[in-house]
Amino acid sequence: MNKPLRRIAIFCGILMLALMVRTNYLQYVRADELNTRDENRRIRIERYAHERGNIIVDGKAVTGSVETNGSDFKYKRVWKDGPLWAPVTGYSSQAFDSSQLENLEDGILTGNDDQLFFNRTLGMFTGDKKQGGNVVTTLDGAAQKAAFKGLGDKKGAVVALDPQTGAILALASTPSYDPSVFAGNSNKDSEAREKLLKDKDKPMLNRALRETYPPGSTFKVVTAAAALENGLYDDIDAKTNSPLPWTLPQTQIPLQNEGNIPCKDASLREALRVSCNSVFGKISDDLGNKKMIEQTDKFGFNKEVFTPVRADASIYPEDNKPQNAMAGIGQASNRTTPLQMAMVASAIANDGKLMQPYMVAKRQAPNLDDIYTAEPEELGRALSGENAQKVQQMMETVVKDGTGTRAQIPGVTVGGKTGTAQHGLNNSEKPYAWFISYAKTDNGSPVAVAVVVEDGNANRDDISGGGLAAPIARDVMKAVVDGKQ
Repeated sequence: MNKPLRRIAIFCGILMLALMVRTNYLQYVRADELNTRDENRRIRIERYAHERGNIIVDGKAVTGSVETNGSDFKYKRVWKDGPLWAPVTGYSSQAFDSSQLENLEDGILTGNDDQLFFNRTLGMFTGDKKQGGNVVTTLDGAAQKAAFKGLGDKKGAVVALDPQTGAILALASTPSYDPSVFAGNSNKDSEAREKLLKDKDKPMLNRALRETYPPGSTFKVVTAAAALENGLYDDIDAKTNSPLPWTLPQTQIPLQNEGNIPCKDASLREALRVSCNSVFGKISDDLGNKKMIEQTDKFGFNKEVFTPVRADASIYPEDNKPQNAMAGIGQASNRTTPLQMAMVASAIANDGKLMQPYMVAKRQAPNLDDIYTAEPEELGRALSGENAQKVQQMMETVVKDGTGTRAQIPGVTVGGKTGTAQHGLNNSEKPYAWFISYAKTDNGSPVAVAVVVEDGNANRDDISGGGLAAPIARDVMKAVVDGKQ
């Protein structure tokens, strides 16, 4: 071969090699990046080219798919009673992607997950059209409906857990929204979403998982647990060392109790029954900030929780002595999600064992074969079984003849704790009403509940955990208990 031809051959070989390198680089190195680019409509068109799998509650789909007109996206998502289930499912939109279970379980719902590889391969030979799988939730439909009915037109949230497994039975947040109104990609969908985002009441905020509140007096059960676990007190009916008035450390400010209640040297049971600030503030100060943080960590504070939807971390902060005393009664910088307080109630009801909260019970292939089944997972010991039973006795006294009597259910043992959390600078805003509780049957506790209500329309003097939140918790617990009979 002469020299010019050899040069041309080498040059052509280099071009072929460069082409092969470039092709393999695009197909293998940058494949995921290119597939997920917003400009790549082919992926999105394929995603909506077939019906999406469903999210299931009580054996029935709460979602669906309908054909669209005038769009290259063939199907769009719809919900059955969207506002009821939006806090659980999130949304799936042709224009605005997805959130919560619709996002985290997208691979199963679209049929693209590796777990469905066999089904996709089989479909290539049988000619069956591609289908998405189903996500079966742990939710209890009756409990969810009771939570929403109880909250009504008030801002707030409800979380109900199965203490023995960690299964989420109800997850309500109000005001809510209907994800169907912006599931498409039209101007109308865009306008509907923009209206929701601009709404001052934040209907798209999941208050059960993503809003943190001062827990108020519901936190006193954690402080009581800390007192028992650290040996500060061991007899819940013995007098405590609790003078009245009791002055916040390093200040000249007495910690006030609501009303003329008998808090001087009150026992732990009595102090929880009537909700003595001075007793539990002093306990928190006696134990110190470090021990209080250690106890809250055992209940799940100070880290994010994944259900699998992420919940914000609840915070018991490192703080000075007066602030630590206030945090011990659920004020100061103490902040918690409703999910976290449901975890507190569930651990106490479960004799101290804290379970991982979860809301996906199963994943199903399009033919309804189970490809995943959840196994309950223990997060750890929040407190000993003996001390958990002591706190149960205290909480049951609160409901029997204390501040939580409106949570009573005939024929069922109920434990609970009310809370009215201060809100705003110098308590200038209307307080939050809290209630945490559990119901107990012969087979243990099937349900623990946390309720928080932000009722801006109520008179300030009418806002209390026992008045606003306890009846909601009662109805949710009753729905679960009745469903198991």
